[in-house]
Amino acid sequence: MSISSAALPSLLAYEDPSDDEPATSPGIDLPAAQAAIADFLRALGRDVDNPHLLDTPRRVAAAYAEMLTPRETSWTTFPNDEGYAGLVLVKDVPFNSLCQHHLLPFRGVAHVGYLPGERLFGLSKLARGVELFARDLQVQERLTQQVADWLEETLSPRGVGVVLEAEHMCMSLRGVQAAGTSTRTSVFTGALAGAGPLRDQFPG
Repeated sequence: MSISSAALPSLLAYEDPSDDEPATSPGIDLPAAQAAIADFLRALGRDVDNPHLLDTPRRVAAAYAEMLTPRETSWTTFPNDEGYAGLVLVKDVPFNSLCQHHLLPFRGVAHVGYLPGERLFGLSKLARGVELFARDLQVQERLTQQVADWLEETLSPRGVGVVLEAEHMCMSLRGVQAAGTSTRTSVFTGALAGAGPLRDQFPG
């Protein structure tokens, strides 16, 4: 599967960070976001001239910019010279993302693995890949699929497995208010698509 340019944001055009303004993805307009948050607070009946709220619009804009901007990285692979054919599995990778329906966080752990073909990743790249797609307005199902598609596109492995387990604040803090619930999503491809001992190594 190919990954669209929209799904894989540029990691080269971020602004330099400073004490007052975080590094941000292209397209993020911090002054406009700050003004909009001030208007939003007024619409909620809050006095933005209150000393405790004076700097809140800037802080909120900076926080969302940070949560929507992945860290710069590269996707260097290296040859599988030893012909390793077993499962490469990294468990319990923590991630945070933002629900695109409520702009509330969801957070949990990812379990990411693949059966190598001709190329290998450094193990840290599996965690960085999860972060790349998590730092967006997301739904968990799409996030799971994007990580799996990225591995397929980058490595051409014999199989991929991605399992995400997360608690959604839009369920915990509002609506049903089911605190502590966990949502599990998974994608398995290739030689991991069917049940068996390799797939059984994934949690759940």
